[in-house]
Amino acid sequence: MEHIIAFLHVVMAIMNFSRTNGTFCSLQGEPVYPQLSKEGDIMVGAIFHFHSKWQIADLSYSVRPPPVKCTGLDFRAFQFSQTMIYAIEEINNSSSLLPGVSLGYKIYDSCSSAAMGVRVAMALVNGNENSDLNEPCTKPTEVQAMIGETFSSASIAMANSVGPLGVPIISHYSTCECLSDKRKYPSFLRTIPSDYYQSRALAEMVKYFGWTWVGAIRTDDAYGNNGMAAFTEAAKQLGICLEYSLPFYTTYSEEKVLRIIQQIKSSTSRVIVGFLHTWDMEMLVQVFFKHNITGYQWVGTEAWFISPGVAKLDKNNIVQGAIGLAIPKTTITGLKEFILDVHPLKSAGNAAFTEFWEEMFQCTFTMKNESKYKTVCTGSEKLSELENAFTDMSLMPIFSNVYKGIYAVAHTLHGLLGCIQSCPIKKQPDPFTFLKHLKMVRFQTKNGEDVFFDENGDPPAKYDIINWQRTKENQYEFVNIGHYDSSFSPNDRLLINTASIVWAQNSKDVPRSVCSESCPPGTRKAVQKGKPICCFDCIPCAEGEISNMTDSIECEKCYQDYWSNPHRDECVKKDIEFLSYEETMGILLTAVSIIGALTTIIITIIFFKYKDTPIVKANNSELSFLLLFSLTLCFLCSLTFIGQPSEWSCMLRHTMFGIIFVLCISCVLGKTIVVLMAFRATLPGSNVMKWFGPPQQRLSVLAFTLIQVLICVIWLATSPPFPFKNLKHYKEKIILECSLGSNVGFWAVLGYIGLLALLCFILAFLARKLPDNFNEAKFITFSMLIFCAVWVTFIPAYVSSPGKFTVAVEIFAILASSFGLLFCIFLPKCYIIILKPEKNTKKQMMGKVPVK
Repeated sequence: MEHIIAFLHVVMAIMNFSRTNGTFCSLQGEPVYPQLSKEGDIMVGAIFHFHSKWQIADLSYSVRPPPVKCTGLDFRAFQFSQTMIYAIEEINNSSSLLPGVSLGYKIYDSCSSAAMGVRVAMALVNGNENSDLNEPCTKPTEVQAMIGETFSSASIAMANSVGPLGVPIISHYSTCECLSDKRKYPSFLRTIPSDYYQSRALAEMVKYFGWTWVGAIRTDDAYGNNGMAAFTEAAKQLGICLEYSLPFYTTYSEEKVLRIIQQIKSSTSRVIVGFLHTWDMEMLVQVFFKHNITGYQWVGTEAWFISPGVAKLDKNNIVQGAIGLAIPKTTITGLKEFILDVHPLKSAGNAAFTEFWEEMFQCTFTMKNESKYKTVCTGSEKLSELENAFTDMSLMPIFSNVYKGIYAVAHTLHGLLGCIQSCPIKKQPDPFTFLKHLKMVRFQTKNGEDVFFDENGDPPAKYDIINWQRTKENQYEFVNIGHYDSSFSPNDRLLINTASIVWAQNSKDVPRSVCSESCPPGTRKAVQKGKPICCFDCIPCAEGEISNMTDSIECEKCYQDYWSNPHRDECVKKDIEFLSYEETMGILLTAVSIIGALTTIIITIIFFKYKDTPIVKANNSELSFLLLFSLTLCFLCSLTFIGQPSEWSCMLRHTMFGIIFVLCISCVLGKTIVVLMAFRATLPGSNVMKWFGPPQQRLSVLAFTLIQVLICVIWLATSPPFPFKNLKHYKEKIILECSLGSNVGFWAVLGYIGLLALLCFILAFLARKLPDNFNEAKFITFSMLIFCAVWVTFIPAYVSSPGKFTVAVEIFAILASSFGLLFCIFLPKCYIIILKPEKNTKKQMMGKVPVK
């Protein structure tokens, strides 16, 4: 409805100043007059809502709409007007600001209607107060600037209409973020912070108390919708979710209000953010009481938060413990007394004064039938005996905004008019020039407050944080518990004294309002399907990942040398695994190695002691001693596989093992060949032994060994073994092992050992049926069989064994094959030497003396 009427009145306003008769303007329609006015050299306009309601009789569209009838006197507009008049009078009486220039004013009534606001704004620009004007249409604007409007919806309409003309509008109470857009509203400025900052302050405050799951109610107009949109965006950035965001307006039907109530009752959030006008909040308090909705923690905007009207209506503790924002308290010396002195109003506008006085004291000056009051006004009534909206000074910060707006105009004029001791020019400056300088003005009030506008025409945002608390007299008290200053760094903007807060239902603890409880360290948040991000499940971090903070969005992987602890909240150093001398397996293998080496040494001593006996001399004692020496080294080389791998130990263990084992097998091979040659040498006419005597035996051992040495040298020169951290086999620990460097080199070493062992086995197998005198071939065959079985088994075991067990398998293969050679070849001889010495004779060895 208001949009239709707004359209009609805008069309009429355009007609009022655009229709011309030759070079002169002719006013069309009904003129509008200011509520309060005073002439001056330069005029300042103002638009306030003196009335809260309006009526229009005929909307048939067949006749011209009659003038709007304003009803419901609003005392706040009179307070704003008194503040403006006080500031202008103070400036006019000042010898330092605009000396010799008087400011006048014209204050109009918008009737709380955007349409009416546009109409009176046009009247202020054009001065069309008479029905017949014969002035050129190119005359200057009637006023230098306008103060107003209170509500964002009206300010938007006015700024849209007046903006192209360059006439500044300075609002004291319109906070809609949209008005900061200088492309749409180039001439709009304000002395109250934008909802952009208020929305962020509310969001930061909600986040401060840990409320991530909240509901919201907004006034269904430009102020509420734009403000809530800004809050929603700020809340989203801080991880706050809105369970619902409901529009509300005083004219909503009962059915629509009931749907709102049902949605609030069915919600799980316990905090309600109210982006509302005072009268909407007043109605909501009554609606909540009617439907028994209590126990919610309210968070409010400055528009309603320190309203005495809301506090007076809330007799059932609906809003008890509420926390919200308010414009910081300020004091202007002498303003309170001036506001309560109504005599200036009487001189500025008699009609307005009469209506004000009658409404204030509920009396009438003229006893007419249509008068709703029967008591006659005497004019001597005393304001000191009243306590109502007009005598309430709780909106003093807003009055200060009006005061600062007038002074911004005066300081800008002071500079433009070139005032020093006096102003040489008293003519009103061009509106666009004035607007440009107004945006750059900066001054201090008499209380020391710094006033300026940013690039969006907004002042710096500062808010007090207020808590609603009940006094002993069961009255609400607005207690300051902190402040918010947008000019500070992000971490310092919000300061709250939580110890002095009284919460809803007198709770001592901060209310909880979350969709899901916080995820502890060691878990991450996983959003529930189809729900806002604040509704989530807590998923434990996977192995090797941690989260060390509450409500972590994702788990972080530990560095490769670290692993997650059981609680998944800390990365700890991975256990390092290698076969060490301190552990049981290492101790056992070390002991077996040493026992094997000692046993070999003992056998060597025995053989050395009985070196001249036939059994020792029978198969080349020199090869036997070399074999025992190499077996000792075989046992000892296994020790290089135990302990933490190093660069040298990795190269040493494999090459030494390969060379020593080839030396060992070469000796066995030499002994096998000796057996075969010795048998052939016993045949008549055979001189084969001269071709494989001791020198040839030594050369064969050296040649076979040098081939292995050459293989190892090539391996070490091209790609030697090196220490390596195996991170793949076990996730929770590091295996320190020796990387082969070149697999080809490693298997070439093993392959060569296997080739010699196979050759030795074949030769020994061929000599197995020789006469008993030469039965050493049988023992060599058996030892080679054990040797080959061990190393054939070693290959799959080596490949499949994890970690340190790979090394253990390799050591076991070395020890097992070494013990096999030692016991199979030398134990029978030791048995004869020690226990059967009678067999250790030349005759016995030649088979000529039978032994019983």
